[in-house]
Amino acid sequence: MTTLTASDAREHFADLLEKARHTGERTIITRRGRKLAAVVPVEDLELLEELEDRVDLAAVREALKERDKAVSYEEFRKTLGLGEK
Repeated sequence: MTTLTASDAREHFADLLEKARHTGERTIITRRGRKLAAVVPVEDLELLEELEDRVDLAAVREALKERDKAVSYEEFRKTLGLGEK
């Protein structure tokens, strides 16, 4: 993985895109020594998005399992010792 400053990345942007597309190279862009962004192949982005979707789906499935344990707002307040409104 390559690391470039923002100004170097700007200067060589077309090359960065071609390297990402043809060789799969990932490039970290920095500004003042801090990581700012990355140029990655589209396939990497698509994989990341698919993984995020899977994590989200797993969270939804887990939440659906928990819905039978739902309590009313009033019951929740009582469990916190807040009494009735």
